[in-house]
Amino acid sequence: MEHGIGVILFVKEAEGGLTSVDEREWTPAMVASLEHVNYITVGGREYETLEGRMNLDSGKLEILVVPMRNDG
Repeated sequence: MEHGIGVILFVKEAEGGLTSVDEREWTPAMVASLEHVNYITVGGREYETLEGRMNLDSGKLEILVVPMRNDG
């Protein structure tokens, strides 16, 4: 059985800081899907994925996202 990887979604604030909006374990298939998706929905909110980095110190994948406007 393959193990997942910890993933943290970060939103860049207007002031320049980063805020974590989600942290959970992703399956290998979920991580692989990042090659094909531009948007992630979590907590009923949609985010555009911008970039990611592997943090070897923490062993987690960190993904920078921006919230999409929810007009409606």
